[in-house]
Amino acid sequence: MPLPVVAIIGRPNVGKSTLFNRLVGKRLALVDDQPGVTRDRREGEATLLGLDFTIVDTAGFEDEDAATLPGRMRMQTQAAVEMADVALFMIDARAGITPLDEEIARWLRSSGGTVVLVANKAEGRAGENGVLESLALGFGDPVQLSAEHGEGVADLFEALRPYIEREDEPEPEEEGEFDPETAVLKLAIVGRPNAGKSTLINRFLGQDRLITGPEAGITRDSIAVDWNWTAPDGRVRPVRLIDTAGMRKKARVQEKLEKLSVADALHAIDFAEVVVLLLDGTRGLELQDIKIADRVLQEGRALVIALNKWDIAEHASSLFNGVKGALDEGLAQAKGVPLLTVSAATGKGLDVLMQAAFETREAWGRRVSTGQLNRWFDRALEANPPPAPGGKRIKMRYITQNKTRPPSFVLFGTRVDQLPESYKRYLINGLRKEFGFGAVPVRLNLRAPKNPFDHAK
Repeated sequence: MPLPVVAIIGRPNVGKSTLFNRLVGKRLALVDDQPGVTRDRREGEATLLGLDFTIVDTAGFEDEDAATLPGRMRMQTQAAVEMADVALFMIDARAGITPLDEEIARWLRSSGGTVVLVANKAEGRAGENGVLESLALGFGDPVQLSAEHGEGVADLFEALRPYIEREDEPEPEEEGEFDPETAVLKLAIVGRPNAGKSTLINRFLGQDRLITGPEAGITRDSIAVDWNWTAPDGRVRPVRLIDTAGMRKKARVQEKLEKLSVADALHAIDFAEVVVLLLDGTRGLELQDIKIADRVLQEGRALVIALNKWDIAEHASSLFNGVKGALDEGLAQAKGVPLLTVSAATGKGLDVLMQAAFETREAWGRRVSTGQLNRWFDRALEANPPPAPGGKRIKMRYITQNKTRPPSFVLFGTRVDQLPESYKRYLINGLRKEFGFGAVPVRLNLRAPKNPFDHAK
C-alpha cells in the first residue's frame, strides 16, 4: 500500500526545501538564500517521530503566466497539491503575511483539500507578529517551527498524525528491509579476562580458530568470524561472532596496548546487535561484570548473560540463584535479562544460548503500531493515573514508537517534564510486559508541544 503523500507549498524562499531535507534526513534538495532554487517537484521518503509518508518539495508559488517558466513551475506545484493527502502551507513568520501568501491561501481554500498551516522561522520573538497575522488566512493556529534548527517537530507530528496515521499497520523498519530469518546476527562475546570467550567461539565453529590458553588477556583485537548455526529444527541461521579482549577494572588497565584492546572491545559492543556477557562459573559474579552489563544496556544493545564452565562449577544451584538475585538488583533498569548456563569445553547449553540470542534480537527489533500502543496507553492511564504535582494535572495525550533496535517511544503531553521517574518506570515496565520486549533496553522520551507564549527560553 502506498504511503500517504504530504506536499509542502508556499511562496519562494520560505524554507520549503530546508524542511524537506530535515524530514527525509538527507540533503536531497538544494538550499540557498536565493529564491527560486527549486523548480521541479521532488519526492522523498520521510519519517517524523514514527510517522512514515512521502514528502513532496515544490517550487515557490508565483503569480505568472502559465507559458512562462515560473508559470510552468506553478503548474507543477498545483499538480503536487492535487495528488497529496495533506498540503503543508508554509509562510515566513519573520517576513509576515504578503499578498502572495493571501493569494495562495485563497487558491488552497478553493481546492477543498486538507491544509496544515506552518509558520517557519518562528524561533525567538522576531516571528511573533507573523504568527498572529497568519490567523487571518483562515487555516487556524499555525504550527510554529524552525526547519533549519529542528524546533517544533513535535507540534508538526501532532498536526499531521490525524490525517496520515494508519491504525494497526506496522511501520517499515527505519534501517531498510530487515528479515530476522535471513539477516546475519551480529553477536559479540564480552567479559572479564579468562572467562572462556575464545574457547566458546572455537566450540561454536568446531575448530581452533582463536588462540586460547590459561593465561589471561590472550585476545587483544576484536575478531569477527562468520558462521552458520544449525538450529535444532534444522534451520540454518547466519551469525557473525565477535570475540573481544577481556575487560578488567579500569584501575588495573595501565598498559597502552591493553587500553586500546578494551577500547576495541567497547567498539565491538557498539557494532553488535546482541551481546553475550560470559561469566566464569568458578568465580561467580563480580562488580566488574555488572559494570560491563550496564555498559551494554546503556549502549542500547540486547543482552544475554551466560555462566560458563558450568561442568566444573561447585554448588551449582546456590551459585545460579545468587548470581540471578545480584543481577536483578544490580541491573534494575532491565530486570529479567536471560541468564543461562553453558560449558564452552563440552558444548553443553550452546544451542539454548543461540536460541536465546535470536529471540532477544527479535524483541530488540520489534515495532508496535501506534493504534496498539495507544489502546494499551489508555488502559495504563486508567489503571494508574499520573500524579498531579502541586495540584496541577499532568496531561498525557498519546504515545508512538519512533525507533527500533532498541525500541524507542515518544510520549506527548503537557507538563510531562514533571513526570516522576517512578511513573516512567511504570510505563516502561508496562510496555515490556504488554508487547513482549522482555529485558531489552526500552527508551521513553517525553515531548511537550511548544508554548507560543513562553518567552523565558
